[in-house]
Amino acid sequence: MVGIADEIFAIDAGLVREIIDPLPPTRVAGARPHLPSVVNVRGAIIPLADLRVRFGLPPRAASPDTRIVVVELAIDGDPVCVGLTADKVHEVTEIQFSDARPMPRVGLAIRPDFVRTLIKWNDQFVIVPDLEAILA
Repeated sequence: MVGIADEIFAIDAGLVREIIDPLPPTRVAGARPHLPSVVNVRGAIIPLADLRVRFGLPPRAASPDTRIVVVELAIDGDPVCVGLTADKVHEVTEIQFSDARPMPRVGLAIRPDFVRTLIKWNDQFVIVPDLEAILA
């Protein structure tokens, strides 16, 4: 579970390669606003996604809880590693998709096409994001 702003997101643990402290980003000229920079992770240059921008949330300075969650996704059939900046990593836990709830048509600040489903977890709703759609 990762936190971005006031929302909690459940990222499939099978996609997560590692969770690291923030690294100095290198801006890329002409890059899309939600993928503005790259970072060097042990010699591998990976794009760094700013999900706050993609979700239309205001920017926030890094805090002691900020982490980069490195995920590996299949994009156009090819495996790609991407760093996701998270305001906080909460915990690794198992969620039950039997607890899934339908997406409300109104009330979420996040575009519905970026959300696979909502899950009820510990008396709160957790967003299961569609990372491929978000990063496209």
